[in-house]
Order: sequence, then C-alpha cells, then structure tokens
Amino acid sequence: MAGGRTSVRVVVVGDRGTGKSSLISAAASETFVENVPPLLPPTRLPADFYPDGVPITIIDTSSSLEYRGKLAEELKRADAVVLTYACDQPVTLDHLSTFWLHELRRLEVKVPVIVVGCKLDLRDESQPVSLEQVMSPIMQQFREIETCIECSAANLIQVPEVFYYAQKAVLHPMAPLFDQETQALKPRCVRALKRIFILCDQDMDGALSDRELNEFQVKCFNAPLQPAEIVGVKRVVQDKLPQGVNELGLTLTGFLFLHALFIEKGRLETTWAVLRKFGYDDEIKLRADLLSVPPKKAPDQSVELTSEAVEFLKGVFSLFDADKDGALRPSELEDLFSTAPESPWDEAPYKDAAERTALGGISLNGFLSEWALMTLLDPAFSLENLIYIGYTSDPASALSVTRKRSFDRKKQRTERNVFQCFIFGPKKSGKSALLKAFLGRPFSDNYTSTVEENYAVNVVDYPGGTKKTLVLREIPEDGVKRLLSNKESLATCDVAVFVYDSSDEYSLKRASELLVEVARRGEESGFVVPSLFIGAKNDLNSYRMAVRDSERMCREMGIDSPIHISVKEQNMNNVFSRIVSAAGNPHLSVPETEIGRTQKHYWQLVNRSLLLVSVGAAVTVVGLAAYRAYAARKNSSN
Repeated sequence: MAGGRTSVRVVVVGDRGTGKSSLISAAASETFVENVPPLLPPTRLPADFYPDGVPITIIDTSSSLEYRGKLAEELKRADAVVLTYACDQPVTLDHLSTFWLHELRRLEVKVPVIVVGCKLDLRDESQPVSLEQVMSPIMQQFREIETCIECSAANLIQVPEVFYYAQKAVLHPMAPLFDQETQALKPRCVRALKRIFILCDQDMDGALSDRELNEFQVKCFNAPLQPAEIVGVKRVVQDKLPQGVNELGLTLTGFLFLHALFIEKGRLETTWAVLRKFGYDDEIKLRADLLSVPPKKAPDQSVELTSEAVEFLKGVFSLFDADKDGALRPSELEDLFSTAPESPWDEAPYKDAAERTALGGISLNGFLSEWALMTLLDPAFSLENLIYIGYTSDPASALSVTRKRSFDRKKQRTERNVFQCFIFGPKKSGKSALLKAFLGRPFSDNYTSTVEENYAVNVVDYPGGTKKTLVLREIPEDGVKRLLSNKESLATCDVAVFVYDSSDEYSLKRASELLVEVARRGEESGFVVPSLFIGAKNDLNSYRMAVRDSERMCREMGIDSPIHISVKEQNMNNVFSRIVSAAGNPHLSVPETEIGRTQKHYWQLVNRSLLLVSVGAAVTVVGLAAYRAYAARKNSSN
C-alpha cells in the first residue's frame, strides 16, 4: 500500500446542478445514467481500479442549507476534496473562489483539492477559454488546489482521471515535495534526498557510480537498470545540467535534478517510492515504527545515549570540524544537520542551551551536551536525528534506560551519566544568572523576568576523575504551582536547587516556602530529591540576620548548609560540582517537612509495634509448641 494507506476517502462538493452525482455514477459504472438520484450513498471503487492498489470511497454531498452540518462533518473526514463547477454555468465557477474555497479554509479542511469542470460537452464553444487561463488566478490565490481537470460524464471524457488524480494527491502529494511557485524542490525534500544519496554513495566519493545507481534502482524498484538505461539517464542530466554528472558518476546536484524532473513530468510516485523505501512518511520525516526507543517502566527512570552512540557522535564531530579548531562553526553545524528535516537546535529548548565560543561555535563537550539534553527530554527525537546524520547501527543500540532513582537511593549510589537539576527561586533571585554562568556567559545587570522554562547543559567534573553531564532547568516562580500539580513532576529531577537573593529578606523567605512546597510534594508522591540552598548576589550587603536565618532553615529541613555565590564577581564557590555531587548521592541532603517527619515517626512506631506483636506471637507459638511437646512426653511416660 502506498504510504501505508489502506483506503482513500474522497468527498465531492460543489453547487447544486454541477454534475456531482452523475460524475460519481459514471466513474463507478463506466456508463452514463440519465436519471441519477440527487444524493448517492457512499460509492466504492475497488483496489484494482487504479494501479496503486488502494480502494477509494467517494462521498456525494448536497449543497442545500439543511445539509450544511452533515457537509462539514464529511469534509473533516476527507482525505481529498473534489470541488465541482459546471462548464456551461460560469456563475458556478465564480462561486469556487467567492464561497467554496473560503468555506474549506473556514472549516480548516487541510487536504488536497481537485477542481473539476463537469458537463464539458455542454460548454459554449463560441467563447473558447483555456482551462489554464480560467484557473491560473484561482490557483495562485488558493495553493491547496492540487490540480484542475475538465470532464464529461455524458460522453465519459476524463471521468476516471478525476478520481485517479484525487487518489494520487493523497498517496503521492505534491505539496511536501515541490514548490509550484518557485518551481523547485522544497528544502525538506532536498535534505531527505541528500541523505539518501549519501547512504547510496558507498565509496563516499561524492558521486553515484553505475554500480551504485543500479543498486539504488534495485532497492527502490526491485528491478535493475540496463547499461544503456544508465547511459541514457546520465545523458539526460548532462544535457540539462552539466555539473550533474562527472567522471565518477551522478553527482548530488544531478540526483536532485532527476527528482525535480520526475515531479515536473507528473511522476511524483517515483520520488515518493524512493522516500518511502528509505523510511520517510508523508511529512518527509522518518516513520515512528523505525524509532525503537527503549520504554521506561517507571517515571523516575531516564534515557541516555549509549557509549556506542557517543563514540559515533565524536566521529561525526571530527568529520565536520573542517578547520580542526575543536569547535563546529554555525556553517559546519548546519552542514552536519543538512540531512535532517531541519536543524533540531534552532528552537527552544535546545537553542542557546549549550556553551558557545565567541564566534558562535560549539565545542565537543557542548555538542555532546546538547545531544544528552535532547535524549533526556525527547528520546525519540534524539534517535531520529541520530539516524538522519548517519547512524546506521541498530537503533536499539543507541539508547539505554537508567535504573529507577528510588532504587539508586536505596543503594546509596547512582550509575547515571546525566543529571537533571530543577532551579527554583523567587523573581530577581538570580536563577537566570546562574544558568548563564554555567554556560560561561558574561554577567549583565539588565533584568528580564523569566516567563518560560529555560535549560542549560554542560559537562562537570565528578569525584573520581570522571565527568557528568548536568542539565539545569529553570522553573519560573509563576510556574511552580503548575509543575507541582502533576504528581510525577519530581520523578525526572535528580537534584533541586533553591536560589535566593542574599540581600533580600523576602527572597529568602519565599525560597524557604518553595523548598517546603517542593519537599512536601516529594514526600506525597514518593519522589523525594536531594536539595541545595543557594544564596546568590553575595557581593551585595546581606540583611542583618541573613546567615543565621538561612542556616536555621537548612538545619530544620535536614539539608546541607547554604552555598553562597556571586555571579557578578565570578565567585561561584564550586557550586556546579556540588550540585553534581548532591545528585550523585541521592540518599543525602533530602529535605524533610514537619508533616513528613511526623508521618515518618508514626510509621516507625507502627512498624515497631508490628515487630513487637510479631515477636510476641512467635514467643507464644514457641511456648505453646513446647508445652504440647512436654504434655505429650508426660502422657507417654504414664
């Protein structure tokens, strides 16, 4: 089945009397019926009706006012729309652009539209006008129109073609491939074909040899090319585009030209056959069934790249670092992702999430950190992009699932390589400045309120000479309530940090309240997290009782003493290593609220009581058994 579809649903709409029902009847019966009912039931064209082997269901509609609700329902279920006008009634043609096409947009019907001029046999030939002249301005305004055709049900002229084009527009759509206005392949199509070209260029010489072209043909179409056919293909390219062929074979430029030529000649199925053979869907992205992401069995597990995937990424980095300066410049990074639908790091949360050089380049550590972040937040997206840039091993070998954090806490150690830290704190406490310092960015006195979550990721030294990837996730103060409303919100958090302005008494009070809120949510959900208190802006004069109040808060909650930092003076007090150390010891510095302590004490008493009852019961059972044994011996001696 083309594109994995098992059927195509076509809805026929248009003004009353334009020939909708006659068109459907003629297509299904291959004859013209004079007296057709005004509204036909759903009509099915069998799978063998057209070469693609996909059956079509055709839905007839009425344009009457009382049918409008039903019409809207049918249009929203359509795979394609056939929009009719009558060639002998110019007003129905005008009504396409004044009503019908606007109505489709109002209903948000985002499927291909085939405009069909019916009753061709009745058109007034004394005023000949070409279809192109009539439809060109309408198609310029309404890009959703896939094609236009005129037909006659009475004379059986181009009737089967109407639904063939409708089916073809669904199974082999032009919109994702080709821009009709510029007459060029669309960027996503170019990037996909480039990836396919690179995969087929086995000797990596920048051209497809005759052998490679033949293997490509067999893979996509299950039939080899004859030597004369290969010569003919290359000659067609060379005549139109000399740089499309060189002494080694067909170049990427020539490969792209061939596909543009296929599309211009209406052979979209050829390009779609190639794309689908290499795993692409109708949006020119890899199909979901090719992305075998290992499932998490518990919410406090996370997904990381395997050592095999990391080694692959190191090799890719080295390959695209053309000037060998240890950093990928923006142009080199764009080249690296030129076989993906788009560069995955151009938008939040990945944009600006890693450390960059003064010229905007990204180091190997920054490159691997971005991949670690993408894998943590969206494993399927990470795996998809690994495959786009050339990962050809088994997709299952690229990702691994960590142990549950609750299990790590019991074992008092963790094997994770990537830690996620939630950054809480009131407004103007210094959260954003902490993230910028983590990425080596200069301090700025200009304050901008954080309204969306931000991420920063970098590599941090870990005790024992190893390195860990640390992800800082800044939670805006106004977003805390929404975050904690999800029972599992803290499951993905390895360590929580609470930032306050050391010079502001209210800031400390609010940070303390947030610590209690988060700690209580952890106790309720079972996802307790190690926590640290950070006094930022240490270069400013602290209020008189600041140190005592913050120390007391930490002591009452059972966490480590506050860490005092000044981003402005670059006095960071080894804060990032201490965050990683806290994450690496999931059983330490875990805050306890008063309610949590009371409940813990209660359950300890209950467990102790149960233990005493169990011991007492065991003693009773043993005593009873001993008495029975004694009684039995006494009776036997008597």
